[in-house]
Amino acid sequence: MADRKATLTVDGLDKPIELPMYSGTLGPDVIDVRGLGAEGLFTYDPGFMATSSCQSAITYIDGGKGVLLHRGYPIDQLAKESNFVEVCYTLLFGELPNDEQYADFESRIRNHTMVHDQINNFFKGFRRDAHPMSILCGVVGGLAAFYHDHMDITQEEDRVISAIRLIAKMPTLAAMSHKYNVGQPFNYPRNDLSYAENFLYMMFSNPCEEYKINPVYAKAMDRIFMLHADHEQNASTSTVRLAGSTGANPFACISAGIAALWGPAHGGANEAVLAMLDEIGEDSEENIQRFVDKAKG
Repeated sequence: MADRKATLTVDGLDKPIELPMYSGTLGPDVIDVRGLGAEGLFTYDPGFMATSSCQSAITYIDGGKGVLLHRGYPIDQLAKESNFVEVCYTLLFGELPNDEQYADFESRIRNHTMVHDQINNFFKGFRRDAHPMSILCGVVGGLAAFYHDHMDITQEEDRVISAIRLIAKMPTLAAMSHKYNVGQPFNYPRNDLSYAENFLYMMFSNPCEEYKINPVYAKAMDRIFMLHADHEQNASTSTVRLAGSTGANPFACISAGIAALWGPAHGGANEAVLAMLDEIGEDSEENIQRFVDKAKG
């Protein structure tokens, strides 16, 4: 129910238009402008700079204040006390799991990490120097060809199964993309490893020698996953929701989101940072100020 009303006066209309206003738990109030269509009016907001497209309790971000909440839980508390798989459960179902719920959820993810063996053939169609994001766009979209039967997006359990498959298989596909790029054989996932450990193993181990997983790296990787688990209503999220609103296969929708994430104004910014660090160099402190001045300029 609306907390109060906003009144809009428009030249040419006989009377002002009353629009409902809503207050969220956090963040600014919103004006419900859906009624403007009946008056023959639309809002104009390029980039959705002042437009909310849905009601959500999943994530709240205030970058200026350094606030990131997943289902209301501060990210610093989650980083200390939780792990990525538990955060995934929380984002999907709204609350932290109890021990039994976590064990069941973690087991389902652990047992869905493998991809169909025929996926290997997809990679052979790409150049070895293809960008990893281009490979992921194609391969994740290709999952729609493997998971299309008995999947009804109107059924909650089918949606949960799709989410579990995506969470479980994405590290496998990402690692396969990296291995294909560097010309090394793919590593099968290992069910005896944690989520982050398994990703590091698939990324960096090779058949020639034993790979020992550094627990510090695994913990850091897990925290990175937690930080990126959800990022509010950003470009890739909006793209997935827009594609998903047609009832399209969830894996095809995620592929569209990966394409949006690729852009330099979104996830590609992280890639640009790594490229900048390479350009600065490990032993070139004198270059740092030049890049700082460039960023400020």
